[in-house]
Amino acid sequence: MVKTLIHSGKVGLEGLKWEDRAEQPAGPFEIKIKVKAAGLNHRDLFALSQVHEKHPVVIGSDAAGVVVAVGAEVTRFKIGDEVMLYPGSGWRKNSDTAPENFTILGSSEQGAMAEEIVVSEENAVHKPAHLSWEEAGVLSLSALTAYRALFTKGGVSEGMKVLIPGIGGGVATYLLQFAKAAGATVYVTSRSQEKLGTALQHGADKGLLHDEDWVEGIGGKVDVVIESVGAATFDKSLDAVRRGGTIVTFGSSTGDLVTFDLRKFFYGQYTLKGSTMGSFEEYEAMIRFVEEHDLHPVVDAVYPSEDFKAAFLRLENAEQTGKIALQIG
Repeated sequence: MVKTLIHSGKVGLEGLKWEDRAEQPAGPFEIKIKVKAAGLNHRDLFALSQVHEKHPVVIGSDAAGVVVAVGAEVTRFKIGDEVMLYPGSGWRKNSDTAPENFTILGSSEQGAMAEEIVVSEENAVHKPAHLSWEEAGVLSLSALTAYRALFTKGGVSEGMKVLIPGIGGGVATYLLQFAKAAGATVYVTSRSQEKLGTALQHGADKGLLHDEDWVEGIGGKVDVVIESVGAATFDKSLDAVRRGGTIVTFGSSTGDLVTFDLRKFFYGQYTLKGSTMGSFEEYEAMIRFVEEHDLHPVVDAVYPSEDFKAAFLRLENAEQTGKIALQIG
């Protein structure tokens, strides 16, 4: 039997528990992974907000572990390999948007938070040697989201100025790390002076409080804003972008609906782009980027598997800076 973190029956943490499930064999093109660490994401909280009475959901999109079995047709991995999971399925090549059949782990009975998981060999990569299990376990979904938003959509390169509102969460922290590694100047904002201080320690060039005048604090305007806060910051983000600049949005934590001056927008010739997750091609590029720049995820806290409720509460209360990991194996 394999212990698996299941959500069903009740909304929230009350419906989340470890259950024993039958061991699953690896198919011809599949590998079985003994999970060492798994990462929490905000999309897990969305999963917990559902009931899932008829169809229980295995929580989790991020995991890293050791290959313990391979199918007869597997060519990319062998038993003993250390691997990480691509958190999606059905999106191989980079494209303007995800295919309609694209799915993300943790949305069904296939999720990452289990002692063992079976996946297609196409959905795994070798773990970078410089990463710990906890670092590898929290990397994939948030870092891929950041990579696509920053580079594929935002076109960020050396010498550009980038603004990241709402620093502290997993994606925002990766955005900071990646933008600095690419040679950009990075400004961050937060309601928390403590989170701004931590961001400065991780390389931010300047931190601004939410209620400050951002343009005055920056001393001008930026080339790109990577926006995930939504209604609470969108107008300030637009004001902070130079004429002809770009806003990339991948989230709306404070509300989905925003209003802005359309005439100002088209006269300023701004560009607004939506982004979410990323393709397997971008995932491999992101892994190479992490290796080339010797980057380490910012791990806020590591919880033993039995303390999963405390881990989810920390995420729900937005107490973290960086990522939260569950130690499973």
